Amino acid sequence: MAKNEIIAMLLAGGKGSRLESLTKKVAKPAVYFGGKYRIIDFALSNCTNSGINVVGVMTQYESIQINEYIGAGTKWGFDGNNSAAVLLSPRQKESGFNWYNGTADAIYENIDFMDKYNPEYVLILSADHIYKMNYKKMLDFHKENNADLTIAVLEVPWDEAPRFGIMNTNPDGSVYEFEEKPKNPKSNLASMGIYIFSYDKLKKYLIEDEKVKRDEHDFGKDIIPAMIRDNCRLFAYKFKGYWKDVGTVQSLWQANMDLIESNDLDLYGIEHDWKVYSEDTHSGPQFISKEASVVNSMINQGCKIEGDVKHSVIFGDVKIAKGAIVKDSVLLPGVVVGENAIVDHVIVNNNVTISANSRVNEGNETIALISEDL
Repeated sequence: MAKNEIIAMLLAGGKGSRLESLTKKVAKPAVYFGGKYRIIDFALSNCTNSGINVVGVMTQYESIQINEYIGAGTKWGFDGNNSAAVLLSPRQKESGFNWYNGTADAIYENIDFMDKYNPEYVLILSADHIYKMNYKKMLDFHKENNADLTIAVLEVPWDEAPRFGIMNTNPDGSVYEFEEKPKNPKSNLASMGIYIFSYDKLKKYLIEDEKVKRDEHDFGKDIIPAMIRDNCRLFAYKFKGYWKDVGTVQSLWQANMDLIESNDLDLYGIEHDWKVYSEDTHSGPQFISKEASVVNSMINQGCKIEGDVKHSVIFGDVKIAKGAIVKDSVLLPGVVVGENAIVDHVIVNNNVTISANSRVNEGNETIALISEDL
């Protein structure tokens, strides 16, 4: 097969246990976000918009729904003659069957897939973050520095740095040390879990690391420290823009609220050349009755709004009855809110019904997750 300059490998098998019942039946990357999207749409759209035509998607936990959603990659334009989105779930091999045991192991188990496309560079991504990023600019930076590995980093507030993997760098941007969640950080450059490897180096270190018997094989704990010890050329690429790890119910709610409160993450076509592609559900147009009130909210297609909606994100095919009040909340597809109910500071899981006259989390600013009919 013809040589590809770069391919992407997307890690999409995470459970996301801190999202509680939202990930009981689906992997974290398939969780809904922003009125019409799923989290994985952002990484896949970034690949499309960056001119990356081949993406391997590694799924594992509750993979049926996410595999169906990705399909042939048509939503993001990966179904052409020279492009592909390939699902890479753990599989039986001559050596036996193994689940993916860590981020590096998931990539190692798919060396044969990468070899097929014969890339010069490999972009490795997590599928569970909300952001827009031009990977082409990161690749240019990688080539300009003749790097073996380039790691995307984000400057975080110093008091938050102990929560992250931190890259300590020289004045030229080269990385001399990686610290996982340091108590006393020397830097505030947090790893975003986005890597560009020169493929020959990636393959070499994956094979060497796999020879070491351990429960997990991880880029942050194993591959990156090994490359630093061997004096490889590692560089930190500073990303400036909106980036959110939506790993908890609170952070997922806040990221949805960010869409209402600021334009840091443009979903409205202001950047016409950087769309976020997603599934079109082909629902009918929204209906907002003359009795309804909608203030500072996002309302998707197929909704019927007869009550009051304030500062909320409403997914498709939601019904809000007369006299109902929904405020500071996120309602996933198919939710029904009965007459005179009040829904306050909650995420309501898809297809849940809130019965008439219910009071759900009223007056409480701690975010509640509702996954059963009330």
